[in-house]
Amino acid sequence: MPRALWLLIIGMVVNVTGSSFLWPLNAIYIHNHLGQSLSVAGFVLMLNSGASVIGNLCGGYLFDKIGGYKSILLGVGIALLALIGLTFWNGWPMYVVFLTIVGFGAGIIFPSMYAMAGTVWKEGGRKSFNALYVAQNLGVAIGAALGGFVASFSFQLIFIANTFMYIVFLLIAIFGYKGIQTQPSSHASVKKGAQVNKNHTKLYALLILCIGYSLCWAGYVQWQTTIASFTQELNITLRQYSFLWTINGALIVVGQPLVNLLVKRIKSLKTQINIGIMIFIVSYAVASVAHQFTAFLAGMIILTIGEMLVWPAVPTIANDLAPKGREGFYQGIVNSMATGGRMIGPLLGGILVDLYGMSMLFMIIIGLLVVSIFTTLAYDKKIKEKEKIVHAS
Repeated sequence: MPRALWLLIIGMVVNVTGSSFLWPLNAIYIHNHLGQSLSVAGFVLMLNSGASVIGNLCGGYLFDKIGGYKSILLGVGIALLALIGLTFWNGWPMYVVFLTIVGFGAGIIFPSMYAMAGTVWKEGGRKSFNALYVAQNLGVAIGAALGGFVASFSFQLIFIANTFMYIVFLLIAIFGYKGIQTQPSSHASVKKGAQVNKNHTKLYALLILCIGYSLCWAGYVQWQTTIASFTQELNITLRQYSFLWTINGALIVVGQPLVNLLVKRIKSLKTQINIGIMIFIVSYAVASVAHQFTAFLAGMIILTIGEMLVWPAVPTIANDLAPKGREGFYQGIVNSMATGGRMIGPLLGGILVDLYGMSMLFMIIIGLLVVSIFTTLAYDKKIKEKEKIVHAS
């Protein structure tokens, strides 16, 4: 891998480690410490994710216009200022305000980093995006493990640790990313890309794929929200719950050799995604009957196997579909649709649990995953039809 990609990997680990101090515990903090209902907690997290959606789209657009370096610095700067505010004012309702601003700033960062990864190692294909995905989850493993431990002493320390890690990430970005060549695309190349994609077939294909991707995330985020609070009701400790995410991140890092062997046997990215979604369904079936920590641990391990197949595949397809000069925009769509799932998920989950209980939630999530299988099967139908017409002519 090129040096530039290694710098992106290191930055991603630091960035996600910082955010992972807080995000797995957000619902618990809002519900248990700020005294709000699960529905309110879901609404707050929806605001955070909604701001991230806007940030994702802005980040992708800015990458294409001003380059990755300036885009990342802008996102880090906004998030860092909000985290400093959150460190001093973390009561109700200021928590909501600063958490929303953090979402917007962090949202700008991710599409720029993924677009940069695709740019600095084009011949790497899936490997570039998988490397960033592994880096993200290494950060999750470290941050979640430390976060649960630190939170058992004081939530105030969580906010301080998150802020400190963003300062480190800012320094890495300032001194490490300036030399990475991701210049804004020229007007000519953007125009050419627009002409190639004049009928928007590939854009529509990506949107259809990302509908299913978003539904997968709506289910996945329940582990951070409704399932997190449910574990507390079962007297599973914060340290044990955080350990689930440590296992998640650690498995993703150490399990790569096995995943690579499996991926080599799978014929297409579409098949890879659908196998992952079916594994997701099994994990929720296990969680739906779980009442002890070991059962939730089994569900998390199964979930992790599924996400190792699904999450890196979607940005890889986006990079393949993107016309020249629109790489940032396409990665922005992928990230915004994922964040959209994270936005809808907590509110949907909170309402379902408050009104109907956990059993109904698991049934709905499994139903959404079945829908996502069909969107994945259908996303490239129009592209194949056009290819057949071209070959026939």
